[in-house]
Amino acid sequence: MPGADHWTPDEFRQHGHEVVEWVARYLETIEERPVQSPVESGWVRAQLPASPPEGPEAFTSVLADLDRVVVPGLTQWQHPGFFGYFPTGASGPSVLADLVSSGLGVQGMLWATSPACTELETHVLDWMVELLALPDRFRSDGRGGGVIQDSASSATLCALLAARFRAAGDGPFDRLRAYTSTQAHSSVERAVRIAGLRPDQLRSIGVDATFALRPDLLRAAIDADVAAGLVPFLVVANVGTTSSAALDPLVATGEVCGASGAWLHVDAAYAGSALVCPELRWIVDGLEAADSFCMNPHKWLLTNFDCDCFWVADRVALNGALSVLPEYLRNDASEVGEVIDYRDWQVPLGRRFRSLKLWFVLRSYGAAGLRGVVRSHVALARGLADRVTAHPRLQLAAPASLGLVCLRHVDGDDATRWLLDAVNAAGPFLVTHTRLDGHLVLRVSIGSQRTRAEHVDDLWALLDERASSVGRS
Repeated sequence: MPGADHWTPDEFRQHGHEVVEWVARYLETIEERPVQSPVESGWVRAQLPASPPEGPEAFTSVLADLDRVVVPGLTQWQHPGFFGYFPTGASGPSVLADLVSSGLGVQGMLWATSPACTELETHVLDWMVELLALPDRFRSDGRGGGVIQDSASSATLCALLAARFRAAGDGPFDRLRAYTSTQAHSSVERAVRIAGLRPDQLRSIGVDATFALRPDLLRAAIDADVAAGLVPFLVVANVGTTSSAALDPLVATGEVCGASGAWLHVDAAYAGSALVCPELRWIVDGLEAADSFCMNPHKWLLTNFDCDCFWVADRVALNGALSVLPEYLRNDASEVGEVIDYRDWQVPLGRRFRSLKLWFVLRSYGAAGLRGVVRSHVALARGLADRVTAHPRLQLAAPASLGLVCLRHVDGDDATRWLLDAVNAAGPFLVTHTRLDGHLVLRVSIGSQRTRAEHVDDLWALLDERASSVGRS
């Protein structure tokens, strides 16, 4: 029963206004903050009491500690100088939608537990099929359909489980083999391990000069495994790899999968957002051959984490791999097959009302607004790549792809490492690194909704100055 330590609606209203003001002030002043946290290991915990509070504290104290303890220990992912990793969205409509979702507190594991939670998600995923011009076989009004996962890692795991079920039912699985490029995200290997397969059941396929998977090597690996009595069951193709945003050729890869019977999963976690722009849809030519596809609106479409859109062309295998129905979840709507129960489309049973934030974003910005975001970042990246190409001390380490530019110093890894450290030590920017073809590489990922041309210009001025001074200090 409610007591003095429970907020009344008026108290919630008051403190809610305070929190919204705090978030607005944080975003309003974010450019004044260092992109990377300056604190040392253990600093945050040292600011906190050793034991939890015995009684309630004033909410003003909680908010004050956000400024005192939390913010100093953050990497500012929404900073306009954040060029590291890939972007993550946090637009106003998306943040407010998460507040609504938390306030509703619904559990969307079954249609029956909250019909709006399920049906809005199904509808928004069908909207996304249209927005991205995906094959109609991914729509929910056929054998396929979409679901929102927490991340592309979970989508890859679900695709693997569906592919395994289609190939071998409930086992045995010893003869199964999966394939992906040497540039694939580590989540592919993790999915293999989580699914109980051995590491040697995943084949790493070589790449070409653009770091894209070579279909001829894929075909050779599959042919060799078939000749040895093994069963190819899954190929994971990448549209926008993490290191260089490389684009695997889907037409040729799909032909190999069609001939072998392997499930083709296309991971476009980052690059899939570019499909809002008709002129960029060539990056998924051949997608009609895919059995599943995923992309992350929480990377480049202004939607805050977590929100991965995952589609399958035929949901039978996915549901077969994941559906377990205890008595306490039985209900009339599910029994007669009238509805979608998303618990059968993911690993956890429980699920949040994630579609609200994507729905808020789509309605608040529209297709035209989202295209504008992507196009502006692609143009900024192309301009930066042209500057690198013309520079006497820098070179592109991979073809510039969408909003990502990979570069290195002409004097080699030591000079590149010095340049990386010098740029990040300057304060207003964060860039990250990878290795391509054995060489250390700087990644400049342009995708923050607050990044403008002047921020890229300032980063370039720093790169130019530091690159020219390598070896002088």
